[in-house]
Amino acid sequence: MISDTITAISTAVGEAGIAVIRVSGPEAVSETEKIFRSKTPLTQAASHTVHYGHIIDPVNGEKIEEVLVTIMRAPRSFTTEDVVEISAHGGVVSVKRVMDLLLQLDIRLAEPGEFTKRAFLNGRIDLSQAEGVMDLIRSKSDRAFSVALKQVEGKLSSKLRDLRYTLVETLAHIEVNIDYPEHDVESLTSDFIKEKSSQVMTEIDKLLTTAEQGKILREGITTAIVGRPNVGKSSLMNTLAQDNRAIVTDIPGTTRDVIEEFITINNIPLKLLDTAGIRETMDVVEKIGVERSRTAVSEADLILMVVNAAEPLHPDEIKLLEQIRGRQSIIIMNKMDLTPQVERDVLLRYIPEERLVPMSVKDDLGVDRLEDAISTLFFSGKLESADLTYVSNVRHIALLKKAKQSLVDAYEAAEQFIPIDMIQIDVRLAWEHLGEIVGDTAHDALIDQIFSQFCLGK
Repeated sequence: MISDTITAISTAVGEAGIAVIRVSGPEAVSETEKIFRSKTPLTQAASHTVHYGHIIDPVNGEKIEEVLVTIMRAPRSFTTEDVVEISAHGGVVSVKRVMDLLLQLDIRLAEPGEFTKRAFLNGRIDLSQAEGVMDLIRSKSDRAFSVALKQVEGKLSSKLRDLRYTLVETLAHIEVNIDYPEHDVESLTSDFIKEKSSQVMTEIDKLLTTAEQGKILREGITTAIVGRPNVGKSSLMNTLAQDNRAIVTDIPGTTRDVIEEFITINNIPLKLLDTAGIRETMDVVEKIGVERSRTAVSEADLILMVVNAAEPLHPDEIKLLEQIRGRQSIIIMNKMDLTPQVERDVLLRYIPEERLVPMSVKDDLGVDRLEDAISTLFFSGKLESADLTYVSNVRHIALLKKAKQSLVDAYEAAEQFIPIDMIQIDVRLAWEHLGEIVGDTAHDALIDQIFSQFCLGK
């Protein structure tokens, strides 16, 4: 039973048209009324109504702020508790003055993610839906937002509930067979266990099929733009970002550090890293930048290597080609508006032809082809159907794999006619792993760790 009342700012701190302060808990309405004056007392206000008035300092009666207050009474609120939302002017000083008064009452400052945590603890949402809320906030593309929204709506939860129900049925039959072997309920045999295990494994495989795409949609593709100095890396960065994010000059070595920018290509979020030109140099600062570039190459999910198509390949570029061999990479032959001199046949020794993209960044030519190459490399040219249940959370993916392995063990044990009380252990483990995704079997430390990643007012 949650007995205290909490508050936090639910909007970003800073100058804005409006700021929202949320209060949730059994005393949310009565405590807020102590500092709010309007025609209708909050304790008499109906649920889901908005009231105009002023925040008053109860000590001296001074008007602190002009606000709108929204009342949402339990259980018809996000947390299923009484909730008050104070809409104030979006300034740092005005919000601080209101918060100071609230915290002088019988209200404490909320912990990160505590509103969503209360929604989970009060049974309004499960753990996977709560994590979907965080993914909604962090979405970097329309498709990532749609995937997160389906998770919040409970599409993944519903699928997992069905799978867990199948496993509970299996466990129930095993229990009956162990306790009353003379009844032989539904002729429980190894074939029955194999059938149910296969059924659940098939559904888990369907979820894992979308896992890589879901993870990319959720986290984005870390993309390193690499190459020798002055081949057009920064120009490519600016073209893709549609902004002058990186300085572009004819002077080699202009980019000294890794520059980051988030963009979306064909609904795929990319974290672009414009790196310093890779070459041998005696300049101390540039040398540090080159080393950071090499580190970015080793850690990137995707490498966009830019070469100057108007020049033969340099030995440094051959070294870089060796380094990215076998990696998820695309080679961009830039400056195709000039007479090509780059050895195309050499490039094809390191990369398939469909990942060799001719471009002229200066003339904005070839960008569409690059975008198509990225889509094809990671999504075979297109995203899967919007109707699919995507699994995008690393924790969920790991638990699904554990559940599948437990079912593989149960299946193999059934094939070898191992006693069913031993097989029961593997089936129960699979049921628990799936339950940990939605929070039914998750331990308190895990729950606390998950909600600690949320922002303060969510």
